[in-house]
Amino acid sequence: MGIEESNLEGKLLMQITGRKMINLAIITARSGSKGVIDKNIRLLHGKPLLAYSIEAALESKMFEEVLVSTDSEKYAEIAKEYGASVPFLRSEENSGDDISSWDAVREVLKTYGELGKKFDTVALLQPTSPLREAEDIINGYRLLHEKNADSVIGVCEVEHSPLFCNLIGEDLSLQGFVRSDLYTKPRQKLPKYYRVNGALYIVKTRGNADIVTLYDSRCYACVMPREKSVDIDSMLDFRLAEIMLEEKITKKK
Repeated sequence: MGIEESNLEGKLLMQITGRKMINLAIITARSGSKGVIDKNIRLLHGKPLLAYSIEAALESKMFEEVLVSTDSEKYAEIAKEYGASVPFLRSEENSGDDISSWDAVREVLKTYGELGKKFDTVALLQPTSPLREAEDIINGYRLLHEKNADSVIGVCEVEHSPLFCNLIGEDLSLQGFVRSDLYTKPRQKLPKYYRVNGALYIVKTRGNADIVTLYDSRCYACVMPREKSVDIDSMLDFRLAEIMLEEKITKKK
């Protein structure tokens, strides 16, 4: 299904109880990254990292507003250049190393609530997932509607089965490290495990500054391919994303 066709369906999916759902995309782009300096605006294949999430959100046409939550004037200007809104900067209280993306989301909802503006859903699109595309966001909202879900979270199949992971003692012995009934099985016979990929979180709001609870019976997995699930946290991740983007661009030529 192409993006144009998906967008038409996506608009229909926003019709719930006879009214259009009002959706907000929040791209969290705090400055001060220690692992990779200025990670969120570092150039990836010629564009700032956060630009990829902005463009995917805008292309999906699922949102009333695409907002970047940042504590930096410089980041804010770059975000605006790519079409995002930055109506206010993140507070100092929510800009520290120990602050989660959800703290930033709640701050945005609270600020808008004080202004009398409310949203039905919030999509947290972390800029560290540049390979996520508009169709993935559309698929997430489609799933939200089909399952009548409260939340949808992007996942992908794990690269290596956790069944082959265990603790190692100081003596480095591997006795009992892997169950004997597992290491004789072909990989294809093992159960599939999935991980949260960090690329997509869609949650319904409670009509104020809060969101619904995640990982409960009304939370569903939006399964994404591993090639879209690179989560940039290091220079190695950056290099991997560059390779994946290059391959994607080459295929389109």
